Amino acid sequence: MKEVIKEIFSTVLYILVVLGATWLVITFVGQRTQVSGASMEPTLSNNDNLIVDKISYRFNDPERFDIIVFPFRYEENTYYIKRIIGMPGETVYIDEMGNIYINDELLVESYGREVMVSAGRAGEPITLGADEYFVLGDNRNNSSDSRDPSVGNIHRSEIIGKAWVRIWPLSEFGVLKHQ
Repeated sequence: MKEVIKEIFSTVLYILVVLGATWLVITFVGQRTQVSGASMEPTLSNNDNLIVDKISYRFNDPERFDIIVFPFRYEENTYYIKRIIGMPGETVYIDEMGNIYINDELLVESYGREVMVSAGRAGEPITLGADEYFVLGDNRNNSSDSRDPSVGNIHRSEIIGKAWVRIWPLSEFGVLKHQ
């Protein structure tokens, strides 16, 4: 009988340690997320499964062109995945031709899938606060991003993490390139 109780205690303790370690990893290190929609095509596609790195930004600040995950402010359990374009303290402006300007200098980048049709709120210069980021989807004409007032500027505290590895589909498995 003593051996059975010892075995049950050992098994329960093992399960608790595994659950605790899993909780720590998901809370502080990384978590799986699934892309829903086409706003990041061609970089990420609908139903891609990713691992989000939640620990890097505890030690380093986000950088321009990082692909980040953050919650949508108006719908619980809804997360957006977008690319950082504007950094804290910068002024972002998108002209009628779809060109992006950072502090009055043309941003040279090749992530946009096509020429932007709508500048949205960035049709007027937007100066970012000390902890704010301006984000865009790579599929600019099919993305709800910082140009939309419902998304707006993203505060540093809202960023959950950086998209790190695509785990599904297996044919696309690998570390994501940000820069």
